[in-house]
Amino acid sequence: MGIRLYNTLERAYEEFEPSHPGRVSMYVCGLTVQGPAHLGHARGPVAFDVIRRYFEYRGFETFLVYNWTDVDDKIIEKASDEGIPYQQVAQRNIETTTQQLTALRVKPASVYPRATQHIQEMIDIVAGLVEKGHAYAIDGDVYFSVPTYPEYGRLSRRPLEEMRPGERIELDERKRSPLDFTLWKAAKEGEPSWPSPWGPGRPGWHIECSAMSLKYLGNGFDIHGGGDDLIFPHHENELAQSNCFTGSDIFARYWMHNGLVKLGGGKMSKSEGNVVNLTELLRKYEPAVLRLYLLTTHYRHPITFSWNELEAQERSLERVRLAVMNVRRVLKSPDTEDASTPAQEENALESQAKESLRRFEEAMDDDFNTAVALASIYDLTSEMNRVINAPAFRLTPGMRAALNEALSVHARMTGVLQVFTEDAAGNDEPESLTPKLLDLLVALRAEARARRDFATGDRIRDALKELGVTLEDHREGTSWRRTDEG
Repeated sequence: MGIRLYNTLERAYEEFEPSHPGRVSMYVCGLTVQGPAHLGHARGPVAFDVIRRYFEYRGFETFLVYNWTDVDDKIIEKASDEGIPYQQVAQRNIETTTQQLTALRVKPASVYPRATQHIQEMIDIVAGLVEKGHAYAIDGDVYFSVPTYPEYGRLSRRPLEEMRPGERIELDERKRSPLDFTLWKAAKEGEPSWPSPWGPGRPGWHIECSAMSLKYLGNGFDIHGGGDDLIFPHHENELAQSNCFTGSDIFARYWMHNGLVKLGGGKMSKSEGNVVNLTELLRKYEPAVLRLYLLTTHYRHPITFSWNELEAQERSLERVRLAVMNVRRVLKSPDTEDASTPAQEENALESQAKESLRRFEEAMDDDFNTAVALASIYDLTSEMNRVINAPAFRLTPGMRAALNEALSVHARMTGVLQVFTEDAAGNDEPESLTPKLLDLLVALRAEARARRDFATGDRIRDALKELGVTLEDHREGTSWRRTDEG
């Protein structure tokens, strides 16, 4: 049996089958960057980072698109309040959030598209929907006609009579149906706008993700991810407009949604002033504590924020690190000449390592259950600790081999989750620093090229070439290799 995941579209667990053998294509809805990120914003990126890493652990290549919404009402309002361009508000929050996600060991996405870099793609989709009779224009605004898509409501499972305009959707008496939603907004004085067949304006929220996912992944890509709060209206609308535009009913093959972080009885939300900012948390705790905290609950379940629970996870982190450090300290000792350690102790440790790995993989294969996967890591940690502290412990060649194998298994599991991450050499990271830096530079170059800043992209490429690293551009993105690796 392979990896099973919960598909929101079907409300069922399904065995994952990629659209292309050996490759996984993923689109995860990113942030609207009107302000600093809070812990709730980190839940999705961390959850889908682990999902991506486990696919790679299982031998898949992955291509992940993570977008930024860098223009919307709230960003424009924030810029107006501060008297600065909206681009400045978006850029500073993108930079800060990127630094914070990097600290949380979220692997760089394959590409980070921004809404403002894909206006033409959005216009093309809107024009196609108008031409096919799925959209209509009124006074420079363009609306999607929900009644023209009979499958509307399939994702959220809401009866039409219960649906109401949701967040970011304004009531408009001109609409043919109350459920019709905005694809293109006519320009307002003092707001950013772009030329279009319907006059100057800017895109609606939902059309952004359709344009960016179709551009980078094509129709029928594997996984579309995001938070529970995006199921309706955002993902419902995105699915409707995408299927109507492509003429297909398979926009994304699997829809996955993470639970939200709650505080004070409601979801953590900037609009409600109900947040604990990442900046504040990262002052008080090291990033590994926050990542561990987010992974102790299954990604689909909500988390109720608790300072006490953060403290508990900080203690758990230190206990595991201390146990691993003690095992490494023991392994630096010479073998004992007294080979009196019972062979069953070696066998017990080897058995626990195999059992922990089996349970870890079984948990992750079962819809990426990190809570159970962590329990497997804790069990192996406890067994290593018990063995080296047993009164009869002797470091025989057999015991050394058993301890090294246990450490290797431990590192494989923690490497996927990116918690307690110490490799067999005693480093703090399971990956060397250089590959991480190279991945980041590739991501920065992709961003520069996406905004047509080819000069910066070329400088990054040429600088890396001088350092012995070759970049190779493919239709799916960019990869790097050391020149001496051929």
